[in-house]
Amino acid sequence: MTTPDISARRAFGACAVLAVGALTLTACGGGADAGKDDGKAGGDSAKTSEAKIAISAKDGSTGASINTTGVKVSDGELTDVKMTVAGTGQSVPGFISANGGSWTPKEQLERGTKYEISASAKDSDGRTTAADATFTTVSKANSFIGTYTPDNGTTVGVGMPVSFTFDKAISDKKAVQSHITVSSSSGQKVVGHWFGSQRIDFRPEEYWKAGSKVTMKIDLDGVEGANDAFGVQKKTVTFTIGRSQVSTVDADTQTMTVVRDGKTLKKVPISTGDAQNTTYNGQMVISEKFQKLRMDSRTVGLANAYDIPDVPHAMRLTQSGTFIHGNYWYNKGNPPFGRQGTSHGCVGLQDVQGGQGDTNAKWFYDNSVAGDVVIVKNSPDKTVSPDNGLNGWNMSWTEWVAGSAG
Repeated sequence: MTTPDISARRAFGACAVLAVGALTLTACGGGADAGKDDGKAGGDSAKTSEAKIAISAKDGSTGASINTTGVKVSDGELTDVKMTVAGTGQSVPGFISANGGSWTPKEQLERGTKYEISASAKDSDGRTTAADATFTTVSKANSFIGTYTPDNGTTVGVGMPVSFTFDKAISDKKAVQSHITVSSSSGQKVVGHWFGSQRIDFRPEEYWKAGSKVTMKIDLDGVEGANDAFGVQKKTVTFTIGRSQVSTVDADTQTMTVVRDGKTLKKVPISTGDAQNTTYNGQMVISEKFQKLRMDSRTVGLANAYDIPDVPHAMRLTQSGTFIHGNYWYNKGNPPFGRQGTSHGCVGLQDVQGGQGDTNAKWFYDNSVAGDVVIVKNSPDKTVSPDNGLNGWNMSWTEWVAGSAG
């Protein structure tokens, strides 16, 4: 059954995406207060503090970092830092490091926002100094951000690629790709592939090795990806590949065989698309899971074919609307479930309304994670497009590598 293009990706927020940025540290002028007696006999000359404050965003600058803007001090320690949104007085919380050598905002700054910052410090003799700056962070018009999946700290299936979608068209693909590195503890070679000018996915030649750790280093801070548009993200993301689960749907026999770590867990009856609404062939990756989801045919160009408000145990396989999901409305006048395809292109599993019963759909939902692979074979339809969902596995390695800008 085809369904609306509903996405819960963090940012890809639900992946929610962290936007960060960078600017080289630039010392700003800071007023030094009057010195005091050095405590030595006959010493009454004023001395300035040896502490030197550096605010990373230069006074009066625009295009400042939304992530690495902060304060550092040499030959002394910070005693106080105040940062506010200019014109509003809204405080920006932050913290001074344990050794007093730096101050960092608690959260990333907003793009295109004017800030004021003032800092004071003292040297080892207690002499004080101060510095302040007013600056504006990089604007949305002059920056780009990529939403990505999977998110930091998650555990995913062996088919989950790293996928970036940028909010602007990227003209310098090589510059952007060279500042995103993806590596695996398994030692598998990982290559990026561009789908158009706004999306790049990374994967190895074969599925990730079960149990491996994957690290993605995003260093787009200040990288010019398009004319006068600079990256603002700098972050390291690590996720874990869980057990290997690959399920094969056979449209001829209307069955699905679930294999985990090389052993068959279960073989269950399913219902693929009918003769007019066939199911895609190919390797598809579960990208999202929903306990309950409304499916409305009008959102996928099928007029008033269906509108089901509570489809249980729905797992997305394509962005165009292919799901594997529970089916409680199967026409009892038809042959028993699993004898013929009756859906509008989805893969249906026997279920009950509300999804609370001990059903095949609930079992498969509970035993699946994002990144698990579902392979459909023997359907009269074509193979799913590699960019329709997270389905780049339907492209040969030679084709994949050819789409890299690295």
